[in-house]
Amino acid sequence: MTLCFFSAQYLPTVGGVERYTYNLARRVVKAGHKALVVTSALPSLPAHETDAEGIEIIRLPVWPLMNGRFPVPRPGREFKRLAALLWGRRIDFCLINTRFYVSSLYAARQAARRRIPAIVVDHSTGHLPMNSALLNAAGAAYEHFAAGVLKHYRMRFFGVSRAVCRWLAHFGIKAEGQLYNAVDPAEVRALAHAPDAIDWRSELGLAPDAPLAAFVGRIIPEKGVAELIKAFTDAAVPGAALAVAGDGPLLAELKKDCPPNVHLLGAVAYPKAMQLLAQSRVYCLPTYYAEGFPTTFLEAAACGCPIVTTRTGGSDELLADESFGIQLDSADPGPLAEALTKALTDEDWRRTAAEKTAARLEAHFTWDAVCQKLLALAQSAQN
Repeated sequence: MTLCFFSAQYLPTVGGVERYTYNLARRVVKAGHKALVVTSALPSLPAHETDAEGIEIIRLPVWPLMNGRFPVPRPGREFKRLAALLWGRRIDFCLINTRFYVSSLYAARQAARRRIPAIVVDHSTGHLPMNSALLNAAGAAYEHFAAGVLKHYRMRFFGVSRAVCRWLAHFGIKAEGQLYNAVDPAEVRALAHAPDAIDWRSELGLAPDAPLAAFVGRIIPEKGVAELIKAFTDAAVPGAALAVAGDGPLLAELKKDCPPNVHLLGAVAYPKAMQLLAQSRVYCLPTYYAEGFPTTFLEAAACGCPIVTTRTGGSDELLADESFGIQLDSADPGPLAEALTKALTDEDWRRTAAEKTAARLEAHFTWDAVCQKLLALAQSAQN
């Protein structure tokens, strides 16, 4: 079979949807099938290639709206050439990643016209946040329009968590189930404990036993990084440090008045980010973004790093109760500081949380399990 993945953004852009697409595509290839990823053009990257793992990639020309966060296909001669290349081959099944991109609507229309079985996998639990009430309202209206288009084409819907499936009901969509976000725990651990792993405490000039907290992700307001820094400072755990790994538009602002025990690392290579998680006492994500199921939760669990987070998509599916990890109702600095203090100082809680979360990860959230479900869906659609 040939499975075609539509993802508005893809590697080397790093994010949850991008890695979701990559990990499923490479396991489809490993299972003996063909994987084709259709995404947006990026400067200096070829419009068409097959990567080292056998994944074929087509990059369509786009207008990179919202600083590239919302790419819109750009019609023209190059688009027509690549579309002819794409649709001129036999495609057995399409997986369209997320509900609101214009490329998702294009994929749904083309799949329906060509009678190619297709599903939409959604990754969010709320409307895409904008910078003003007016833009929020306009964005929400557009999302309802996009959902209506996908329903018109009779798309089947899945979510990367139960929370995403509940959110889809907001659009009058009944999801068929979950194609969970996942990781390969053994692969993550191999990177985290590689022979050449960086010693982050040494790198940051910390004592070998210093309490270390970590954030890994995009540095955008919705991720709650500013609130995390405030809460960590208020917690004032003796000798503790906070390492923030990631890049984004908020980074320059945070650097202007950064406490000395907070280390803004900027972009960090993926293996080094996993090593940071494995060496930290807690991973904290005080997000108020509409997360579907953050990959960093799963990576932290694989690395044996307990989690403190605000309630978001997938958090209650991985963290069944406080013995697994701490979920907060908001990013208010007071409760967040208390949770950080507990995570950084309570060794018994950390040990229990790490063990229970790792076991839950292995049971439910691995790429092999998700890929098997996807291939079963694709196979059943051929019958």
